[in-house]
Amino acid sequence: MTDMNDLTNVTDLNGAADAAGAADAAGAADGGRGLAGRCDACATAILRICEVRRWKIAAAESLTGGLLADAFVRIPGASAVMLGSAVTYDIHAKASVLGVDRDLLEREGAVHPEVARQMAAATARLYAQPAYDGRIVGLSTTGVAGPGPDGDKPAGLVYIGVSMPGSGGVGGDGRRTIARELHLDGTREQVRRLTVLSVLETVLAMLDDPTHDGGDAGAVR
Repeated sequence: MTDMNDLTNVTDLNGAADAAGAADAAGAADGGRGLAGRCDACATAILRICEVRRWKIAAAESLTGGLLADAFVRIPGASAVMLGSAVTYDIHAKASVLGVDRDLLEREGAVHPEVARQMAAATARLYAQPAYDGRIVGLSTTGVAGPGPDGDKPAGLVYIGVSMPGSGGVGGDGRRTIARELHLDGTREQVRRLTVLSVLETVLAMLDDPTHDGGDAGAVR
């Protein structure tokens, strides 16, 4: 059985699970706008589900630099769900703003699955208010957009994190927090936008199936 904190290794975004039926239907009607249409379809479905559940969304972004937040706020009515996004591009900001473990950052750098997990959980705490009662989905992105590598980390290596409000999930607060590893091809801008799509598809799959581990591929420990 897959541990809910396991890292899911996804070597090709095109091989990931398709978004849930609502997003597929919306995407089919987008007039062939491709990536943008898929993002809009997923974001629309996520916002609708979260609004019904009275859940909120917060993000912590590194390589996407606000694109993930934009994917939501471009959808009318997003203000009922979307709280905000902390763009912590600098490695030190990840520690000082979000509280990501400094020793981890010094040892592994910012491009690491545990960094993505901590960022996702931290942004849910950062935007918490008593009225939300912990019902915040935390999202994160960290990786190498390119065009070249970052030290020993190749361009296109990305980790995304999702931290869901849980009932009996992993963690002392009942949250379920996962990370996904992506290996993406393309220009710097394509890598950044494919990262956003991957986050949206992962969140939608997890909302549709509470036992979903974040992707199709087997977990690596």
